[in-house]
Amino acid sequence: MKRTEALQRPTALRATAAQLLIVLREHLPELKQRYQIKSLGLFGSYVRNEQTEQSDLDILVEFEQLPGLLGYVDIQETLTNLLHVPVDLVHRPDLRPHLRERILAEVVIV
Repeated sequence: MKRTEALQRPTALRATAAQLLIVLREHLPELKQRYQIKSLGLFGSYVRNEQTEQSDLDILVEFEQLPGLLGYVDIQETLTNLLHVPVDLVHRPDLRPHLRERILAEVVIV
């Protein structure tokens, strides 16, 4: 059993960015291998500690090799199931120019 499985799983109401980072860091090697992920980072309301029960978790991702649509959806569902928080996956090269600077200033790399 992995260390995080022994802990009470965070839910959308209780999770903090720090708790979610622990889970992501523990699973990062397998996520990188399975999905050819180059980097992951958190940004948005969880990083600013402004999340509500309706918040999703914004994750910035960069790939070694870009997945197809079904692969992208699979990654998003895997992360949502792993973290027990709805995930909004944002591909770093696709950041809108007017949001890029703000997002990159607050992103916490996994």
